Amino acid sequence: MTTWEIIAEKAKELPPEKQLEVLDFLEFVRTRTRRRRPLRSPAGLWKDLGINLSEADIAAARREIW
Repeated sequence: MTTWEIIAEKAKELPPEKQLEVLDFLEFVRTRTRRRRPLRSPAGLWKDLGINLSEADIAAARREIW
């Protein structure tokens, strides 16, 4: 028996109001587990701006900050 079949069988045994609670919980779990978009690379965010940062530029900025 699959997990889905076990869930369905157990839900059938519940009174209607408890079945609604199960449905509500399933909706909650479903919305919580929706796939999120992957984060975009910062380089991709400024690629259209013509900004080219070299390792030397980054190192100089770090030295300036610290």
